[in-house]
Amino acid sequence: MELFDLLNSLNGTLHPLFEPDLNPDNTFFLDFSGTNKDLEDFDFSNTQQLDQYIFSQVLASGKVYGYGGYLEDREVYKRSPLFRTDNQPARSIHLGVDVWAPAGQEVFSPLDARVHSLQNNAHFGDYGPTIILEHQLDGRLFYTLYGHLSAESLMGLHAGDRIGPGTPFCQVGNFPVNGDWPPHLHFQVINDMMGKWGDFPGVCLAAEKEEYRRICPDPIVFFRGLQTI
Repeated sequence: MELFDLLNSLNGTLHPLFEPDLNPDNTFFLDFSGTNKDLEDFDFSNTQQLDQYIFSQVLASGKVYGYGGYLEDREVYKRSPLFRTDNQPARSIHLGVDVWAPAGQEVFSPLDARVHSLQNNAHFGDYGPTIILEHQLDGRLFYTLYGHLSAESLMGLHAGDRIGPGTPFCQVGNFPVNGDWPPHLHFQVINDMMGKWGDFPGVCLAAEKEEYRRICPDPIVFFRGLQTI
């Protein structure tokens, strides 16, 4: 069984990552693709301006959270040289889900876990403080990644620590500590860590999309009240 199908078969028994959980009544879809006309002349290097844009959109919608991003081809990665390689187009396909929420909001483990690795990926535009959890489900090993956290999220936590389902174990970070992004959680499901530790690509080249779709299935199963856009 594919990992997505295995997780989907749990029929909503995973603990929500946030309390209150995301649902259509409290969550607003945010579009960072090239089709969003608001972004045509946007200064993505200005984190304060980006923060104001995001949370004004959420506030105007009457919602609590912003949400979106899985396999979205994003304009926003023009802001950092981290996503550009000489003689290649910029990496722009987003491999996780972003939940835009206030800094300091707690994040809960969705199921039984062991801390695989953690580190501060401190480059501009990177994850900032990052935690990767390892899970076993019906004999299947997989991972979940939590990026753009607070610095305090890494304190007192070590590789190998056990975290029970429904346990709050980190918080949404603020800029500039969180990689210099407006406050949000980058959440990603990973089949194979490919030897990486404390980090994993959250954005890939367009030519790599199908390869990474297999490695990083849709996290929508962790947000049962929402649909993939």
